[in-house]
Amino acid sequence: MHLRSTDSTNDRARLLAIGGAPHGTLVTAAAQTAGRGRHGRRWTAPPDSSVLMSLVLRLPPALLPLIAAVAVCEVVGEAARIKWPNDVVIPSASGLSKLAGILAEGRPQEGWAILGIGLNVAVRLEDLPAELRRRTATLGASPDQIEPALERLLRALDRGLEQPEAATLEAWRARDALNGREIAWGPETPAERRQRGRAEGIDGTGRLVVALPDGGHTALDAGEVRLREIG
Repeated sequence: MHLRSTDSTNDRARLLAIGGAPHGTLVTAAAQTAGRGRHGRRWTAPPDSSVLMSLVLRLPPALLPLIAAVAVCEVVGEAARIKWPNDVVIPSASGLSKLAGILAEGRPQEGWAILGIGLNVAVRLEDLPAELRRRTATLGASPDQIEPALERLLRALDRGLEQPEAATLEAWRARDALNGREIAWGPETPAERRQRGRAEGIDGTGRLVVALPDGGHTALDAGEVRLREIG
């Protein structure tokens, strides 16, 4: 299903999944009015500038967000990196600029998930709000490259969904943007400061492994993580 405009491809795909849509049902759009990412953040893309897709998956694998991130990187090329757990970024003078976002959500108890991906194919940074330009990346391609990029992405996802978990973890680790970097996570309030440590890759379930200042280690689930510094 391709829509000229919709509120959110994930919302449309969710309704289809609830209604019994089969595995592999695809929703795409030229524009979204209420696209979103993780933690409820808004995903902004000018019309006819991006791959905007959501895929219905029955019996989705546990590493689905990681599989999706690796698939996007295969489409983008060697420069692409993954900021845990699944933001696809490009290193830039301002740090790590976001090229693609991934949102997996669903009802595990019912055996389905929705995989949403937004990839900036033909975004012109000057068309974005000023506060987004510095941390946004684009392939800089023409709008007629959006559909070919979608086709390559779907093929990469097919391969990723079929490969063993060990292969997914290896491919993800090769693109890890945080490994060795100082990070901070958790809420920062007057009563509680963010925790800090050094990212040391992911474990076998996709959790982020962090070396703590006291010499210990912890593993983070897919919560809020930000870089403390770049370099």
